[in-house]
Amino acid sequence: MTRIALVAVGIFAICTGQTAQAEDILAGSLKISAPWVRATPSGASVGGGYMSITNTGTTSDRLVGGSSELSARFEIHTMSMDNGVMKMRPVTSGVEIKPGQTVQFNPGGYHVMFVGLKKPFEQGQQVPALLQFKNAGKVAVKFTVESIGAHSGGHSEMPGGGQMRHGR
Repeated sequence: MTRIALVAVGIFAICTGQTAQAEDILAGSLKISAPWVRATPSGASVGGGYMSITNTGTTSDRLVGGSSELSARFEIHTMSMDNGVMKMRPVTSGVEIKPGQTVQFNPGGYHVMFVGLKKPFEQGQQVPALLQFKNAGKVAVKFTVESIGAHSGGHSEMPGGGQMRHGR
């Protein structure tokens, strides 16, 4: 019976351990949802960050940059396929979020890059950052560190390689 109780407590801890990610960050008319990054291997110099940004207002805003104490630089990038070759490039003009629009920052599309990592991103930790918007200004965000192979935020690896989706 003790072994079952320990497993139940472990599953409960996994389900409730990252509740901060389920909360949206509000900045004026912008809503930033589910910020996450992948864990990085030791010695990695870059890490990618993902989230969604919704504009509930009547005027456009633009994500123009950011910063983090855990990296030397913070950049906005996009990935695209060109004749079967994936290309990544910086988005120097930022990303516009039009009224009523949600912009997804996902692997394979828009994302933020933490360049010049000062230490590896470890699963279960959080990466503090400041997002810089043209109108909303600086917005503090904590990116939850998911597994190295994660494809979206809000997951925890379960024993045996499965994943558990956190409630939102």
